Amino acid sequence: MKHLLLTLALLLSCAAHAAETPPNIVVILADDLGYGDVSCYGAEAVETPNIDRLAREGRRFTSGYCSASTCTPTRFSLLTGTFAFRQAGTGVAPPNAAAIIKPGTETLPAILKRAGYATAVVGKWHLGLGDPEPDWNGDLKPGPLELGFDHCLLLPTTNDRVPQVYVDDHRVRNLDLADPLWVGDKPPAPDFPTGVTLRDTLRMDWSHGHNESVHNGIGRIGFYTGGQDARFRDEDLADAWVKESVDWIEEHQNAPFFLYFASHDIHVPRMPHERFQGKTSLGYRGDAIVELDWCVGEITKALERLGIADNTLVVFCSDNGPVLDDGYKDGAVEKLGDHKPAGPFSGGKYTVLEGGTRTPFITWWPGRIAPSVSEDIVCTIDLAASLAALTGQSLSDSACLDSMNVLGALLGDANAQGRTELLQQDNSGNKFGLRVGDWKLVRQKAGKRGLVDSIYYLPDDPAESHDLAKDKPEELARLTARLDAIIADGRTRPAAD
Repeated sequence: MKHLLLTLALLLSCAAHAAETPPNIVVILADDLGYGDVSCYGAEAVETPNIDRLAREGRRFTSGYCSASTCTPTRFSLLTGTFAFRQAGTGVAPPNAAAIIKPGTETLPAILKRAGYATAVVGKWHLGLGDPEPDWNGDLKPGPLELGFDHCLLLPTTNDRVPQVYVDDHRVRNLDLADPLWVGDKPPAPDFPTGVTLRDTLRMDWSHGHNESVHNGIGRIGFYTGGQDARFRDEDLADAWVKESVDWIEEHQNAPFFLYFASHDIHVPRMPHERFQGKTSLGYRGDAIVELDWCVGEITKALERLGIADNTLVVFCSDNGPVLDDGYKDGAVEKLGDHKPAGPFSGGKYTVLEGGTRTPFITWWPGRIAPSVSEDIVCTIDLAASLAALTGQSLSDSACLDSMNVLGALLGDANAQGRTELLQQDNSGNKFGLRVGDWKLVRQKAGKRGLVDSIYYLPDDPAESHDLAKDKPEELARLTARLDAIIADGRTRPAAD
């Protein structure tokens, strides 16, 4: 009876939310930002007053997660509501990747567009463009506009991968077709200058990889030629994203809108604008965190200036945990000091330990979300089902296979709960973490033994340093069976009866 009453209360709450004036929705996705990288989560070497304000006035989650420990699979899952490992080819996308999310997929922007929202994505995409490959000198489709977005201004891959151009809706912005853009995975000529041949002239040296094409004095992954008028300067990325976002918000302030702001900060190559360089003791990595915080402040200031902040839900999260040396010698390792990017957790980007997927996660809606700190488990993959509930939209049974409606937890409603369990994957979807309540199963390689399952009790061991598999065989069996079932079943969101 208690469970029935709770379910009824949640349904009534969701119905009430849907009946209200639809709120604007802004999702701000940071890149490679760790749990301990912002001051509201304990950082002392860097100050993030704008992110801290969201946490102070909104709801700060201590068990907020992304669904994968690298960017492409997390972004896939955020937009589709389905774990990326369920679809082949969802690992980190190369420069010439075709569109990974296929047209016709029920996506978060498509759901909100169906609810009458204007929709836009600004920032890093990294989910491929075109079919069977991008047409850099023509229409880059399918892409975001075929998935439910009305507008996009994109970094097409990620900034350590070529090309360094903006994609404006279906076209490369400012491209002169007399200087066509070519992108490839092999050098176009034997004497093509690279990060190896030009290493002595680079303004940021590489530590591994990232030594093919050189742009802005920095080596990249992949090769490209042409498109000189279309190329951007690394230092200007954040300013371009903020201007585009604020302009678009101003144009759509009188009707409900959804903005997906996908920051490039603090991904490599870390080259923040000159006005942020030297602002922290952590080198360019810390300076990029300050730049990210500025972006958050500019977006919230625009909402307040236009008088629409009280009718806007802002979600702040990250695509995966932190990494220091990710291919460049930018001082992140040498200048780390006592800073702990992953906070109390072990691991980071690329791992299925807590540091790989447990990240800052904040919801802010002035006048609607009361200031609070929550231990509820929530994940970026849940935004599809949760925001569908917020806007009164139903999901087809074949869509958003792993997205759970945790709207009540996101908004801080009384008696609402987050997830009871959460799967976490690595880039390839071969290694997994499974959190069930306070227990965590980690399935990863252990030398020549191949994939090995270990378990941890997180309240006593947040760093996952004491494997209890031998001491708790029944718990190990329970968690292993559940992980195997999640992988085999093809979905975790309950199917319709």
